[in-house]
Amino acid sequence: MTVPESNESIRITGVCGSLSADGVTKKALTIALQGAAEYGADTSLLELHDFNLVFAGSVPQDEYPPDVLRLRQAIRESRGIILATPEYHGSLTGALKNMLDLMSIEDFETKIVGLVGIAGGHVGAINSLNTMKTICRNLHCWVLPQEVSIANSGNAFDENGAMKDPALEERLLNLGRQLVKFASMQQKVQQSEFAQLWKSLPTW
Repeated sequence: MTVPESNESIRITGVCGSLSADGVTKKALTIALQGAAEYGADTSLLELHDFNLVFAGSVPQDEYPPDVLRLRQAIRESRGIILATPEYHGSLTGALKNMLDLMSIEDFETKIVGLVGIAGGHVGAINSLNTMKTICRNLHCWVLPQEVSIANSGNAFDENGAMKDPALEERLLNLGRQLVKFASMQQKVQQSEFAQLWKSLPTW
């Protein structure tokens, strides 16, 4: 494994869309963040049950509780974000969707984002991943082409909490590593220049 130059100033934040204290989503997200940490990033994991949030639109923004502002600040200070969610009824959790609804474009704009979806069935979390990509596009962030979908989640980890499939574990680690790589490249260029360069590219 070739580790890039020091990425000590790169902060990667994982957001767990499950409210379960020790569910598969958190375990998978932890592995992805481990991959980012291997490349020298400063990593943190945010669990939504630790935040006192309101429903988006239920109160004016100037009446948001402090935890909403704390969450938005954590996102703003991160260079890369990993969004992880179990799939409920073909979509991401209400908790994660509400969290994203409480964010602004300014919070997420130009962030590099990696996606992880967890599903109990054999098909995987394709719908949740596609929905998150749509949301991220509207938040003006850059989504990694690589994503991780975990099917049959009830059988993904053994009784000791270790992932049973080494190839799937490696995909999660690589998601974190790739996030740091792209965030590192972006950091070497002023974000405004990066955005202007992107906008100048031809569209098809």
